[in-house]
Amino acid sequence: MKESRKQSYLAFIGAVLLFGTIGIFRRFIPLSSGMLAFLRGILGGIFLLLLSKGKNASGIQKAGLPSRTVWVLILTGCLIGLNWMLLFEAYNYTSVPTATLCYYMQPTIVLLLSPLIFRERLTGKKLVCAGLAVLGMVFVSGVMEGGSRTGSDLKGIACGLGAAALYSCIVILNKKTPVEDVYRKTIIELFAAGAVMIPYLLVTEREALAGGLSSMSFDPVIILLVLTVGIVHTGIAYALYFAGMQGLKAQSVAVLSYLDPVSALLLAAVILGERLSLWGIVGAVLILGAALVSELDPDEKNIEN
Repeated sequence: MKESRKQSYLAFIGAVLLFGTIGIFRRFIPLSSGMLAFLRGILGGIFLLLLSKGKNASGIQKAGLPSRTVWVLILTGCLIGLNWMLLFEAYNYTSVPTATLCYYMQPTIVLLLSPLIFRERLTGKKLVCAGLAVLGMVFVSGVMEGGSRTGSDLKGIACGLGAAALYSCIVILNKKTPVEDVYRKTIIELFAAGAVMIPYLLVTEREALAGGLSSMSFDPVIILLVLTVGIVHTGIAYALYFAGMQGLKAQSVAVLSYLDPVSALLLAAVILGERLSLWGIVGAVLILGAALVSELDPDEKNIEN
């Protein structure tokens, strides 16, 4: 394996493994989901902006992007902020494995919408994969266990599926608005993700906005955890993600991306003691397996990204 290809693999794997640990960190941060989404967007945006400056990038002010593209990126960033907030809420109300699996219904949602949005043909294989993923979600929901889920679990499942739906919109908007400079694009989106939380916090969580920040200043552990989520899980992870993606084939990216949910499930079991039931394991295999198989097309040529 060439050294450059090896570095691309290591960078991409490092990124998806970081993404897979964010649910663990969220469990130990006693801030509202809106506050954490705000801080994540701003800290991640600042980190990538400084990184791009260090690479002699011109910055977002001189991006030369059409105004329509900028507005679409801002809209996408706002959806990212809301997506994070719902995902953090899912981690609050249900187990990390359940929230993760709900979130990974996103490829199935995009798959089902692709004939309407992208005029793509929905093949028999993809329809079967979508059906299996939905069946897997039924297993994860606890229906097969006699409806043993609590009200909190059901709220977490709803938040996780809501986050998946929002992420599907984000994927669609990104596909509809290609931008060559992925760093510049991501900087705009991250700042928008943080900014959209400000009116939300002012309206719904004034005490969290004022008291939450002041309480953080007296707790170095919380500050360290928030900085880790903002800088490591967002800024560094996105930088590694894009650096690795540029040197890998499309199907390699698709396969390696599933290290994220798998690592999240394993770490939640080891660190938090949150294990899936037998039906939950069956559901996990169906959801992740169906999503992966639907993305891999043996007739599609592997092209370098």
